[in-house]
Order: sequence, then structure tokens, then C-alpha cells
Amino acid sequence: MDLSKLLHEHLNEILSEAENSLSRAHLTHYDKAGEDHNRQKLRALYVLAVRAIAEKNLGPMLSHAETIARERYESGFDLSEVQTAFNVLEESAWKFIMKNLPPAEFGEAIGLVSTVLGAGKDMLGRTYVTLASKSKSPSLDLRSLFAGTY
Repeated sequence: MDLSKLLHEHLNEILSEAENSLSRAHLTHYDKAGEDHNRQKLRALYVLAVRAIAEKNLGPMLSHAETIARERYESGFDLSEVQTAFNVLEESAWKFIMKNLPPAEFGEAIGLVSTVLGAGKDMLGRTYVTLASKSKSPSLDLRSLFAGTY
């Protein structure tokens, strides 16, 4: 299976699903931007995700996510709005994978999609935190949340 080729061939189907989900979320800034603008932005993100999967290179995705974070932060978007845009794209790709691939390929395919978009969401969040706090935040260490209290 060439996941990147399959995702590229079904770009319109997956994007339509993501657009519908984004529209149903009724996010203030995305509702104001309009369907054409949202489709263009989702498409750019999707194309980068497919490229990252094909090339096994997160660099362009991380750079794009940082740019998005800066632009959206400066435009007054809430972080949750932008995270939702990433999430609807990821969910649409998952649904496509689950309908079109054999179960034996789910793990790798979903893992690749989630890794790429998850890295983008991580960069998005770190950039927002940095901008909001006006200090550099290289990473968030959340290990203590999962260490338990035993």
C-alpha cells in the first residue's frame, strides 16, 4: 500500500468530509472566513500532510504549523479553533482509511496520519504558548500528569 498515493487520489473526498465537519463546529473565525477560504487552508494542510507521509519528512509541516499559529494568533483566533481544523482533517483521513484499507493496514496508516498531524498540532500549541507568554517554550513536559500518585 502506498498511503500517500491513496490519500492524494482521494483528496477531494477527504477534504469534503473535513469541510463539512469544520462547518458543523461553528467556529467563529472560520465561519467568518467562509467556505472557499476554509477549503483552501484545509487543502494546503492536507497536501503538506500527504507530502510528509510520502517523504517521511516533518520539516515542511512543522514550518507551516508555526506559520499558521503566528498568523492565527495575531488574528485573534483561539487555539482551540485552529486545533479543531487539524482534528477534522485527521478524523476525515481516519474514516477514509477505515473504509478503504484492510484492517491489517489500519495501524500503520493511522499511525502515519496521526504522527504527521500530531506533530503539526504540537508545533501549533507550542507556538501559541510562546506567543501568549512572550517567552520561548521549547516543549511541554507532561510526564508528571501520567506518573500517577501511587
